[in-house]
Amino acid sequence: MNNEITALVVRVVDSSGTMLGIMPVSEALKAAYDRGLDLVEIAPGANPPVCRIIDFGKFQYEQHKREKQQRKQQHQTQLKEIRLKIVTDTHDLDFKARHAREFLLEGNKVKVTVFFRGREITHKEFGENILQQFWQRLEDIARLDQPIRSEGRTMTMIVAPDKDKIKKYQKQSQSNDQSQ
Repeated sequence: MNNEITALVVRVVDSSGTMLGIMPVSEALKAAYDRGLDLVEIAPGANPPVCRIIDFGKFQYEQHKREKQQRKQQHQTQLKEIRLKIVTDTHDLDFKARHAREFLLEGNKVKVTVFFRGREITHKEFGENILQQFWQRLEDIARLDQPIRSEGRTMTMIVAPDKDKIKKYQKQSQSNDQSQ
């Protein structure tokens, strides 16, 4: 900014975006001071470096505002967990699948965990069966991020939202709502 610019020659753009041309830094600084503004180096890596004649305080404010807007639009994906047991009944499975569906529609991943207690560990096929049933309830809007994996007394799978399937699902549900 202003006297901190080390290049000898710079490409100058004024506050409205009009190209003023390539000129020595001293001449560009004089043009900026005549307008009561600052000379700010925008692209130091360019050849010659690009400088803009602007109000630096306003520039910082707008840059901060843009960064804040970008952070706001960025969605942090969270990993939500649904816990099941091998004795989980159909209604309970539907209820938990409905919650998982909400998480997926919000854009979050879902870790589905089946816990084995006592001697249940000898019947791992029941755990796989429960996870398969759960997956069948979600496969219209999700993709399998991590297949079924057994770790000690738990069996897990991770399901992630599939944007294409979700769009298709939402279109289908909208057409069903309109026809009723």
